[in-house]
Amino acid sequence: MRRLQRGTWRKRRAAALLALALGIAVVLTLGTGWLPARSIAATVPQGENVLRLAISGLRGELARYERLPELMATEQLLADALDPEAPGATIAGANLYLRHVNAMMGLSDSYIMRLDGMTVAASNFDQPLSFIGQRFDYRPYFSDAVAGGQGRFFALGTTSAKRGYYFGAPVRNRGRIVGALALKVDVDAIEDSWRAAEYEIIVTDDEGIVFLASRRDWQFRALAPLSDEARARVAATRRYDAAPLEPLPLERVGQVGAHRLMQLDLPEGRREFVVVAEAMPEAGWTVQVLLDTAPARRQAVIAVVLALLALALGAAGVAAVAQRRARLRERLQMQQEAQSQLEGRVAERTAELAALNTRLEAEVAERRATEAELRRTQRHLVQSAKLAALGQMSAALSHELNQPLGAVRNFAANALTYLQRGRQAEASENITRILGLADRMTEIGRTLRNFARKPNAQLSDVDLHEVVRDAMEVIAWRLGDRPVRIETDLPPGPLMVRAGPVRFQQVIVNLISNALDALEGREDGLIRLAVRKTPERIVLRVSDNGPGVPAGLEERIFDPFFSTKGVGSGLGLGLSISFNIIKDFGGELRVMNDGGAVFEVELARPSAQQEVA
Repeated sequence: MRRLQRGTWRKRRAAALLALALGIAVVLTLGTGWLPARSIAATVPQGENVLRLAISGLRGELARYERLPELMATEQLLADALDPEAPGATIAGANLYLRHVNAMMGLSDSYIMRLDGMTVAASNFDQPLSFIGQRFDYRPYFSDAVAGGQGRFFALGTTSAKRGYYFGAPVRNRGRIVGALALKVDVDAIEDSWRAAEYEIIVTDDEGIVFLASRRDWQFRALAPLSDEARARVAATRRYDAAPLEPLPLERVGQVGAHRLMQLDLPEGRREFVVVAEAMPEAGWTVQVLLDTAPARRQAVIAVVLALLALALGAAGVAAVAQRRARLRERLQMQQEAQSQLEGRVAERTAELAALNTRLEAEVAERRATEAELRRTQRHLVQSAKLAALGQMSAALSHELNQPLGAVRNFAANALTYLQRGRQAEASENITRILGLADRMTEIGRTLRNFARKPNAQLSDVDLHEVVRDAMEVIAWRLGDRPVRIETDLPPGPLMVRAGPVRFQQVIVNLISNALDALEGREDGLIRLAVRKTPERIVLRVSDNGPGVPAGLEERIFDPFFSTKGVGSGLGLGLSISFNIIKDFGGELRVMNDGGAVFEVELARPSAQQEVA
């Protein structure tokens, strides 16, 4: 029978391990392929929103000055200044007019040129780098304007070395074109509004050269190596003056939907971007938003870790249940064998009594009554032993694990909220706390399992500050919105005692939990933790302002399964377990009333007690 059960157990264990391995393989497969791609694709709508905002900003900035050149070109003063015979006063008036409009409209520069491209008046006429006397007939905005059209051009200023967007318009005198008006708009403010940690924005011309970028070191760089013909076209208009126009170290590494996945080598390291782009045909530009994929990949890694953690916890739970069932089957089998042996012995005793019946007729009735009573007592003892063993085990585990499990659930809910909000650091901190609480529950289970056969575990020097802090973290989930204050009055500096840290934490959690139960329904609940020191001992006092311990029950309060709470509100094990734990530490746990329940835990200081073996 036992061999059959062991074979069945081995088969079930092998099936469980195979299922766990398959689950891990599925999670890792999805986590290295499908999940990162899905996470990256989920960031594309954010990039599209940023792209729409960037294009709207550019179009709005250009539209702001769209009609200004034509309006200014109608000013007769400018046409008069373009006359080769214009007196100095007329040219001076044109200079002042241009400077006034320049300041009022927030322009970078404004100037007028004759048909040969020579500048005769400019807003910077009184500056060291004045445009007056310089020729700009090589610029497209000049040739478009003198041809009677509207000039539009983005370039690096050959005199000022500053980037700008140029507007050109023809200046007419009595219907005849006599020159061109040029306005230059600064674009630095647009770039400053683009800088963010999650994405980069670039604007390229029809040759693929970056002239606007959220990173200054990307300006005047090409997305791909330029051909000789492209370099010749750029040089003819002196668009970027002497800029080398080197290509960016950009490499295409994949595709996410309709969007490119690019890899870029930067001084701070290699970064990967998903590119969302849209053309601006009215300006001959292409606006591109580069979204960093690192946050999305981190999110995918976190999801894989959480899935693996869930698989591990599930496997641990299944293993625990299976182990518990196996132990229960073994215990039942042992009880059946013991019962069979006991019944055999009873039968033998009955036979002996029957053989002696002839000599002990006077004792027959008494012996038969004793035999019946013995059988009833034996059955009661067997049943009581079963219930006591099962009840103590399940009740102790339920009582001692209830508080950490509540804290685990609270931290897990907070971690889920942080993940949904993208707050990875806080989520990671909560998961770390959950792992710590899981270690504590493992230690609690180990302590309860060894409670009967090894009560005096090896003690160590424990700081009371750390134990109280950890206990407050475990019990925090029960506070919630309850109107209960917890005050701690611990002296500064280390408060070292001889104890086991996990079991000592159990005692403090049980005492605070009992105080919370006693304060149920009170609006002014107060729990206070204070310390009293002597040369050899440290006394931790946990008090509350509840109803206290009923008179006459102080001697029974530490008995197992004794409780002053209502039915269903407690098992009566917490104080019994706490009493035995403190006793194992060589200390004392006592109770008294002082306007409420007061529990005092007295432990030896390290210098006053050697380690208990």
